[in-house]
Amino acid sequence: MSGEQLTVLEGLDYKSGNPVRVTISEGKIREVAPVQAEADGSLPWIAPGLVDLQINGYFGIDFNTLPLSTEAVQEVTRRIAKLGVTSYYPTVITNSPEDIERLVGIIAEACDSDPLTAQCIAGIHVEGPFISPEDGARGAHSKEYVTAPDWELFQRWQRAAGGRIRILTLSPEWDNAPEFIAKCSAEGVTVSIGHTSATPEQIRAAVAAGARMSTHLGNGAQLMLPRHPNYIWEQLASDELSPCAIADGFHLPESVLKVFLKAKAEQLMIISDAVFLSGLAPGEYDTHIGGKVVLTPEGRLHTAHNPNILAGSAQMLPFNIEHLVRSKLCTAAQAWEMASTRPAAFMGLPAAQGLNEGAPADLVLYNWEEDKLMVREVYKNGSLI
Repeated sequence: MSGEQLTVLEGLDYKSGNPVRVTISEGKIREVAPVQAEADGSLPWIAPGLVDLQINGYFGIDFNTLPLSTEAVQEVTRRIAKLGVTSYYPTVITNSPEDIERLVGIIAEACDSDPLTAQCIAGIHVEGPFISPEDGARGAHSKEYVTAPDWELFQRWQRAAGGRIRILTLSPEWDNAPEFIAKCSAEGVTVSIGHTSATPEQIRAAVAAGARMSTHLGNGAQLMLPRHPNYIWEQLASDELSPCAIADGFHLPESVLKVFLKAKAEQLMIISDAVFLSGLAPGEYDTHIGGKVVLTPEGRLHTAHNPNILAGSAQMLPFNIEHLVRSKLCTAAQAWEMASTRPAAFMGLPAAQGLNEGAPADLVLYNWEEDKLMVREVYKNGSLI
């Protein structure tokens, strides 16, 4: 076609390992064709962009602390895009109703005023405040603002967000949870079970009402649970629930991740659940929720007074992929899929098409340097970031 602008990339297909030439036109993949190339390590790997369903902030910017500016949201978008995250769901956790309304409104404004941010933010994830008030299950969420599901209140937030709330984490232990879940599902909001102390019967009722996901399964839970039944086993046993896991090596033991992979081989998704300290240098920090915390050189975030207590996740999706591969829990291609096309497909995003003709040209070119994943180039809708 006369005047048509094409971008041509060459790399190793992240699934097959075969050299391919990817041609991009008008923001989409026009062709993926095999090429002859020497297997000398000169070609980068090429894969679909990463999709993070849960991220609380990055590089000192917190989606949960006011004042939050639209420019700060846009800065996070660009910073995490450089790490290969081409679609994400900024996550607003339990807070006062007024603050949640303001925060989701600011994120919506950031999308309205910046095309790249609008392209990369696939939706907003509201985690709480309709969660368990019990210690342990509640995690770091403020008990002061925990409350029963309230449809009018949620609609108020949705209006402020311009309809962008696409994921809601709640506990089904509240009496009105099934009715609330059904309303969310009818409006296209994915309901995820998390921060819960619900009974198996309550979890089954939530699934029957339309709940489809589990938020950071195995975390945000009491330290001591009945041997069986309990809410972790029940969610893992539910065919209808697709679990998310933090696979950074700190939040879940390798044995638990291995069980998750076996039980949910085609459904498990990887999230970062990164807090605002992610991307910062190791050291001690003061936080508004956990007080003094320590970010170790290894990437673990814990409270200063007790190193055994985690203070959140401080690593992005590439770190999680590295851990899964380094631990030999799955292949690099499987790990990448759990952090890219699988969550995209789960949320109904066009990026689910992956590295195929007609798919959005959300692409990452990267190399493995021993067990480290080094991102080289990132494209969003065909444009180099």
